[in-house]
Amino acid sequence: MASRSHRSAPRAGRRTALVPTIVVAAAVLVVSLVVAFRPGQEADTVQAKDAPVAGSRVSASPTATEPEPEAGPTRSTTASPTASPAGTPATATPSARPPSEGAPGPTRHRAAASASAPLAGRIEPGVTYDGVATHYDAADGDGACSYGPSPDLMIAAMNTTDYEMSKACGAYVLVRAASGASVTVRITNECPAPCAPGQIDLSRQAFAELAALSAGEIDITWSLLSPGTSDTISIRYKTGSTQYWCGVQALGHRNPLARLEVGTGSGWRQLTRTEYNYFLSPDGTGCGGPLRLTDIHGEQLTVEGIAVRPDTVQPTGVQFGRQ
Repeated sequence: MASRSHRSAPRAGRRTALVPTIVVAAAVLVVSLVVAFRPGQEADTVQAKDAPVAGSRVSASPTATEPEPEAGPTRSTTASPTASPAGTPATATPSARPPSEGAPGPTRHRAAASASAPLAGRIEPGVTYDGVATHYDAADGDGACSYGPSPDLMIAAMNTTDYEMSKACGAYVLVRAASGASVTVRITNECPAPCAPGQIDLSRQAFAELAALSAGEIDITWSLLSPGTSDTISIRYKTGSTQYWCGVQALGHRNPLARLEVGTGSGWRQLTRTEYNYFLSPDGTGCGGPLRLTDIHGEQLTVEGIAVRPDTVQPTGVQFGRQ
């Protein structure tokens, strides 16, 4: 027993020595846990997580990001029709695309007319205009265009706006009534107010082709023509013309006349067109010399050998091409 007691004494001493060690270790562990989970440290961790979440909410805000994507496609659609998103209406970018061959509407015809008739004024080829037709007594066929009497009374007076300082003079116009009847007339006169833009005052003979004279006024559509003809253009110098001052007029041109120029020692000089349809050279430049005529399509004809003979119609032997 004594030996057993002797053996047990050292074991009791080891247990006593371990107690302080365990207590110290436990204390260290408790301190570590307290430090790891102190309130201040936990709050820092929450703030670190909340910061990116708040940032992502701002970038996802409709007022911050949605306008930019919307602005991008709108600009690219305008700049290039091929970049238009699917479903975009064809009318969204009409100016950026050539119209289809069969597309209706005056816009398509006006674009084509501008390309084929760069010198056209208000009246363009390939364009159908709306208006009304009235009638007047054309008498001997003379009018503001100063063409003089004519046996052909299929003529008309153009309203002042579309008359455009005599630019409409000599134009051939196809006039159609709502009934389907039509007539071709040549513009030889001007119809002042109250004639409105689009209105054509027809000779009684021409109006009768569309409706009874008692109708007084009818709705019409009209368009420019480039008719077939065997006639050639003629030149006439105005009364009082000399080598020092002259007025020049072209008659019988198939297409509306855009310019009349006279030859000078340094080239061509464009003459000013009057409301009564003569081109004036106030200082005599070019009077009796070469003439160059240009129609609204840009075709040019050069005429020589026309002497200054006032009030005399002199044929040229040339004509503009049919358009």
